[in-house]
Amino acid sequence: MTGVAGISVLDALGVQVYADGADTQEIFKLADHKGIKGFTTNPTLMRAAGIKDYESFAHELIARIPDRPISFEVFADDYDGMKDQAFLLSSWGANVYVKVPVSDTRGNFTGPLIAELAANGVKANVTAIMTTAQVRAVADALSAETPAVVSVFAGRIADTGIDPVPVMAECIEILSGRPLAELLWASPRELLNIFQADAIGCDIITVTPGLLKKLALVGKDLDEYSLETVQMFYRDATASGFDIGVMQRGAAE
Repeated sequence: MTGVAGISVLDALGVQVYADGADTQEIFKLADHKGIKGFTTNPTLMRAAGIKDYESFAHELIARIPDRPISFEVFADDYDGMKDQAFLLSSWGANVYVKVPVSDTRGNFTGPLIAELAANGVKANVTAIMTTAQVRAVADALSAETPAVVSVFAGRIADTGIDPVPVMAECIEILSGRPLAELLWASPRELLNIFQADAIGCDIITVTPGLLKKLALVGKDLDEYSLETVQMFYRDATASGFDIGVMQRGAAE
């Protein structure tokens, strides 16, 4: 098994950590860890990773990770196109959740599509949500019998200067009447967000491989961390050969 330092920290948490990305090597490394409860990706991540064949990429992941949820996103921008893609994606594996944006590119709410998919047993991951009003509308569209994920982009909410914690807590209340709908904290900006999501009872948080690497810092002694930081600044200044025109006192004496 390929180690990820500090990943055992996740075992004590109630929130499920899903790995978010499109680099197959990183995904397969993380798939060795049962602390990672699922996987998500999106067209932007896939483009950045150089994915050219969507279907081959998806089937490779499903074959390698048959035991945990994996979310793949539709990319059509009309009702019929999104519907056809959603049913096709869903047919590729029992563990597949279909990511459907909360609106099309013109801002039209996709609720009718979400409702139709849910009524037909398609597990949706409704994505790009930013407001509690959107969560309420999505909750109304979901079926009580079909599992779903409601992805609220808490990180992007925080980018606007709004504390996402109270927003996410309210979303939990909104979804309380949909026991098969799980709230997902999307786009975390720092490792602290994992613990915040856990503290408020969020069901899932997506975390990039880069952020997961910081798990090794959890519980680190802050005095030690302070000293290491000072040493880092000194090493870099010395290696850069900086000179601000003042001789060191020891050298002058």
